[in-house]
Amino acid sequence: MLDRLLEVLGGRGSHRLTDLAQALDTTPAMVEMMLDSLARMGYVKPIEAACGDACDKCSMSGSCGAGLGGRVWVLTEKSRGVDRSVGGER
Repeated sequence: MLDRLLEVLGGRGSHRLTDLAQALDTTPAMVEMMLDSLARMGYVKPIEAACGDACDKCSMSGSCGAGLGGRVWVLTEKSRGVDRSVGGER
């Protein structure tokens, strides 16, 4: 399921925790655990939202986790070199 999460994260746009859970047919808590695991392995990393109080002016405010108090995750260079089966280098 980790490789499926990487695949979803690699798609366009921003993904809320609840949307990721729905796409993977699991719970938001499970997705958070998977994201933490992927972060420990170096495939994703949380970023600080640099939006500050500008969320109300942002076109992404409805889909970004920053304005909802959630973490925002990005893929790392390591994840871009993977064949989507975690650990399988291209």
